[in-house]
Amino acid sequence: MIPLARQLAPYRRVYAPDLPGFGLSEKPRRVLTVRELADALAAWMDAIGIDRAAFIGNSLGCEVLVELALAHPQRVDRLVLQGPTPDPESRGLVRQAVGFFAIAPFERWSLAWVALADYARGGIRRYILTLRSMVGNRIGEKVLRVTQPTLVVWGTRDYIVPYAFVTSLAAALPRGRLAVIPGAAHGINYSHPKAFAAVLLPFLLATGEMPAAQSLTPAPGAR
Repeated sequence: MIPLARQLAPYRRVYAPDLPGFGLSEKPRRVLTVRELADALAAWMDAIGIDRAAFIGNSLGCEVLVELALAHPQRVDRLVLQGPTPDPESRGLVRQAVGFFAIAPFERWSLAWVALADYARGGIRRYILTLRSMVGNRIGEKVLRVTQPTLVVWGTRDYIVPYAFVTSLAAALPRGRLAVIPGAAHGINYSHPKAFAAVLLPFLLATGEMPAAQSLTPAPGAR
């Protein structure tokens, strides 16, 4: 998330926490569920003194943020769901793995080293069990109860998350809209941070009501 954080830092205070079990955070012996990861995020907010914030998630992070918005709605000002998983039509582990291989040519190669380092820190067992929790999570049903303004962001080369799924997700959100970034795959926060920030900032800095289910595409030069 660091490349995107650098783009947003001139405009807002930005935090990029590693959830328990991932990155440089502590590794609980038991693998946490999506709901437990959301509760841990709320506890982290308490620990550093954040009452309410806007949240940006990628992939599994989107599931955690939807859970946070439902379990701790007072903590969430608005949400950004980039490459949300899982698509209900491809929930199996094999389908998810195939999607990862399909997007590899369109991601920055250095992202592979970042991801592999994080997977190594967490351990293969934690990764597999977390993936099982992820594919079993019915985010499409849960977003119907998310009342906060929410921006769904999708890249045209994201073969893990189909366009039909993100459009239905944005439409299901009571206050949702969709932004499409041409040429981007699943790791937009890493590979296309400027284009991502271009669609994020108007949403994050907005003070009025947001039209529902509007589709946005950045200008071709915003790459």
